[in-house]
Amino acid sequence: MAKYIMLQGTSSHVGKSILTTALCRIFYHENLKVTPFKAQNMALNSYVTKDGLEMGRAQVAQAEAAMLDPHVDMNPVLLKPTGNSNSQVIINGRAIGNMSAKEYHQGYSLKAFDAVKSALDRLKKNFEMIVIEGAGSPAEVNLKANDIVNMRVAKYLNAPVLLVADIDRGGSLAALVGTLELLDDDERELVKGLVINKFRGDINLFTPAIDFLEKKTNKPVLGVIPFIEKLGIDDEDSVSLDDKNNFEKNNSELKIAIVRLPKISNFTDFDSLSGEIDVNLIYANNSAELDDADLIILPGSKNTSEDLIYLQKNKISDKIKNLAEKGIAIIGICGGYQMLGEKIFDPLHTESKNDFVDGLNLLPLTTTFAEKKFTKQITIDEIDFNFLNVHINAKNLEGYEIHSGITKIETKIFANKNILGTYVHGIFDNDEFRRQILNAVRLKKNLLPLKNTRNVRAEKQRNYERLAKIVRENLNMNLLHEIIKTEK
Repeated sequence: MAKYIMLQGTSSHVGKSILTTALCRIFYHENLKVTPFKAQNMALNSYVTKDGLEMGRAQVAQAEAAMLDPHVDMNPVLLKPTGNSNSQVIINGRAIGNMSAKEYHQGYSLKAFDAVKSALDRLKKNFEMIVIEGAGSPAEVNLKANDIVNMRVAKYLNAPVLLVADIDRGGSLAALVGTLELLDDDERELVKGLVINKFRGDINLFTPAIDFLEKKTNKPVLGVIPFIEKLGIDDEDSVSLDDKNNFEKNNSELKIAIVRLPKISNFTDFDSLSGEIDVNLIYANNSAELDDADLIILPGSKNTSEDLIYLQKNKISDKIKNLAEKGIAIIGICGGYQMLGEKIFDPLHTESKNDFVDGLNLLPLTTTFAEKKFTKQITIDEIDFNFLNVHINAKNLEGYEIHSGITKIETKIFANKNILGTYVHGIFDNDEFRRQILNAVRLKKNLLPLKNTRNVRAEKQRNYERLAKIVRENLNMNLLHEIIKTEK
């Protein structure tokens, strides 16, 4: 029978996902059969498993840290915001429809908990350790009655909880004390320890605060985890995009601008680009930030039609078309690929109330939205095309597709002079392809091509190891094991 440890936070973005990832790798090294779990994700960053099912990206990183193939049992409920307080609801990897926040929280979430319990029951049979991630805060009194991701999970399993606070944003002591105060007695009892995350400075100067916190809460502080620069691990929330612009690399030879759509999805598609030595990658919020870009990328979107209208209203689409006419390289991924076409039709109003929206007319194709979503992992044996007057040839490209639109084009990558589009998420994680595209942009700038010296997948594994080492060194692992052992 499995044992558990659960990480809950005083708020969103305190580092629960990253610490869960670290514990998965730590327990893997302790020869435990360990799996991550998060009952419900709300995120636009998703992934497609080998069996064609959709799950949150954070649990994919955690699965990789545990040396597992991602599986939807690790994240049985996924909510993908579509705008206007609505979300697409995905249960066990399949979309079941769109719901308003009120419809979901007041009418459906407790039904969704049945899927959560079933997934947990399966995981309990197959794993020795389950590292569970909560969401947001367990003390949101307006949401608590229908919350299925925090204390309801902890109570179902009688799982010990570590409460995590982010000291970098300030107020971490008050957040920990206040969160505990707002919990019910039985919930407070489940919290077995506190963790301070993202600490900068001299830990010796923080010792009085730790002593105060332990005395005030009667809970041990298991660790103070330092702020870790350049983690190199996939983020779950688009709030992290504020930290992704490579301002320290603004002297790099290539400027790549990702258009920051309101409903941008799968932005981790571009993390491998930001790690290149010759790339300064930014997330552009307006047309002026596209100036001087050598490559502009239109990313995926959860609401392609509405995001396209946003680009048109803000004149960003005009700027992209003008730059395209001047020969600047433009690449569209998934929803961004659809935007590059002539029109997007939505006869069933799958995404919006619009029957159609005019595209950027940079590629000779049209897209029609269908009710059924297409989700599949793919491998491309070989690609062969010209881009920016450079011959691109690469083999064994891996990626995945998530889209509702049907674009009548047979090739997986469609290139026309300086314009390129594809449905394949993760395409830039293929080292050979990524460097060939960057070298084509370099040659256009009369720069010499560079040799590929990176292995992105191996880098990820090194980053998991680095993260695990830092967390292990700064967490009281003996006390953690004692908490896990005694709570059954």
